[in-house]
Amino acid sequence: MLEKTTRINYLFDFYQSLLTPKQNSYMSFYYLDDYSLGEIAEEYNVSRQAVYDNIKRTEAMLEEYESKLLLFQKFQERQNLLNQLKNLVSETENPQQMMKIIENLEKLD
Repeated sequence: MLEKTTRINYLFDFYQSLLTPKQNSYMSFYYLDDYSLGEIAEEYNVSRQAVYDNIKRTEAMLEEYESKLLLFQKFQERQNLLNQLKNLVSETENPQQMMKIIENLEKLD
């Protein structure tokens, strides 16, 4: 569950500008502020089911955006390559390996 929450938080960070204000609010309350469905429903004067449905639809939209735009995947790849580069710098000073990683980083953009 924590892994899913972390993933949704990242996707929300990357794609929140593509969401409606209502979707943005629900996701922010639920994932960032840790509100319960009941608390969000009370805030907006709607049913818990309406909040749940909206959040689930929004999660699906975020996953769809990611499948098409791959911003989170590229972010993860970039972080992995940067970590490799940091390890190489601290362990050895092999310029050829470092150049290969730098080239891979440049290809991501």
